[in-house]
Amino acid sequence: MLLPSSVLITGASSGIGRALALAYAKPSVHLALSGRNEQRLKSIVHACADAGSRVDYEILDVTNKDDVRTWVTDVDKSAPLDLVIANAGISGGTGGGSETENQARMILETNINGTLNTVFPAADRMRTRKNGQIALVSSLASFRGLVGAPAYSASKAAVRTYGEALRGALQDDGIGVSVICPGFVESRMTAGNKYKMPFLMSAERAAGIIQRGVAHNEARIAFPFPTYFLSWFLGSLPPGFTDPLFRILPKKK
Repeated sequence: MLLPSSVLITGASSGIGRALALAYAKPSVHLALSGRNEQRLKSIVHACADAGSRVDYEILDVTNKDDVRTWVTDVDKSAPLDLVIANAGISGGTGGGSETENQARMILETNINGTLNTVFPAADRMRTRKNGQIALVSSLASFRGLVGAPAYSASKAAVRTYGEALRGALQDDGIGVSVICPGFVESRMTAGNKYKMPFLMSAERAAGIIQRGVAHNEARIAFPFPTYFLSWFLGSLPPGFTDPLFRILPKKK
């Protein structure tokens, strides 16, 4: 599998982002990693450097459009980016309780605008070279709004639809776009779930699936298949059929 030589990953301090950073960490690969938690981010930076990569990092809030643009542009000037993974995101329950208005707004701001803030400066730089690839992390929750996480489902649906349309929009510019739709993956985001999570997988296994899919420029990298099929199927049914089922599903706390 041919690895990109310069990779930028947002939300790299934990979960899938952390596992992806380690998966791409090789002596021939330059990594640019961002996150909000300095201690966790520095830990993964050291691990990637030990694997031989040259690593730049930035403590960054992806909702700050100007800071993200400056960072992406500066990284690209020093090591032209082959791959940008817009991974940073938060979920329902992040605030330690039910989805309040403030939390819903924070989820939408981070997951949607944070993705846009990453994608636009990356695409601007790649367009001049007619080369590059962008991967957007959505979720299987994007196929049907979940009662326990309305804003999270909505934000990931927006990211998925946007990314799938962006793939066609950037094709003539020589830029590949993949949308990543994971199911349940072991992370800080899922650690608080007290209910059974079907087909729960490690972040390392998820990173391997994503890395292979991105290498083949797959349009949609959705996994695991049983959960993907069920999510797609339930999302294709009229809400009148699925509302009773979704009302009894456990809510994220």
